[in-house]
Amino acid sequence: MIDNMMIHHRAWQKKLKELGLEMTLDEVKRDIHGVNNEIIKRLFGDRFTAEEIAQIAWEKEAAYREIYADQIRMLPGLQEFLDTAKALKIPMGIGTAAPKKNAEFAVEALKLEPYFQTVVHSDMVDRGKPDPQVFEMVAARLQVDLKDCVIFEDSPTGAQAAANGNAQSVILNTTHTPDEFERISRIQHFMTDYKNIQLTKSDDGAFYLQF
Repeated sequence: MIDNMMIHHRAWQKKLKELGLEMTLDEVKRDIHGVNNEIIKRLFGDRFTAEEIAQIAWEKEAAYREIYADQIRMLPGLQEFLDTAKALKIPMGIGTAAPKKNAEFAVEALKLEPYFQTVVHSDMVDRGKPDPQVFEMVAARLQVDLKDCVIFEDSPTGAQAAANGNAQSVILNTTHTPDEFERISRIQHFMTDYKNIQLTKSDDGAFYLQF
């Protein structure tokens, strides 16, 4: 919905440098994925206590929100897409690897609450993407089968989570290029925004995406 991955990457790069780990942006894009505590444990092993991990994660996310506060915008065409989906009464939810504060930050800043029946964030799951748990929770709360959902994603890890849940995905390649997704199944389409996507409902109640 928003083009924020590079801001996350730069916030992680800055925080990791403070902790003594130098990484290029390409390395951050490749290796930094999942929920924060998993990332820190994967990179540093047992170096930090649980309390220290929580503090590191909080500082990184606070920096992200501060950087992004004046820049956050919907991708072009998304407002119209959401208005159409709401008018067609399509159940929609958000499943994000972001912590609660970041999810609330985006929902409030973009006034998304009227469109989504549920938001599942990283503080609510035990296993981060590419595990499909976050999407499974969204589908359960919407009372639909995950295999019947279409998931809009912008990262290979998120797309793999969708595939692992047997759901189809549409990829916003705002940060990653299509070739980075070549080994991931069930991807229906790549796009950079929502301007050329149409949403319709048939007489039998089925919903269709047209690109």
